[in-house]
Amino acid sequence: MNQPIIGFHQDDVDDWVADLACGHGQHVRHQPPLSFRPWVLSPEGRRAHLKAILNCKKCDEESPLPSKGSI
Repeated sequence: MNQPIIGFHQDDVDDWVADLACGHGQHVRHQPPLSFRPWVLSPEGRRAHLKAILNCKKCDEESPLPSKGSI
């Protein structure tokens, strides 16, 4: 489920986590070549990504799709 970023914090190993409007968090690591997010390394870059949309996997898991028979 798509959710906007409302803030950021660092976890216990100093990796950046996006705080989502739904209350969940999602890591936003810069680890090339797996994930390329140099913007997360600076306060200006993180600030520029406030309100950006991320897919919250936890919300997806909590909201199963309706079965075909219930539509």
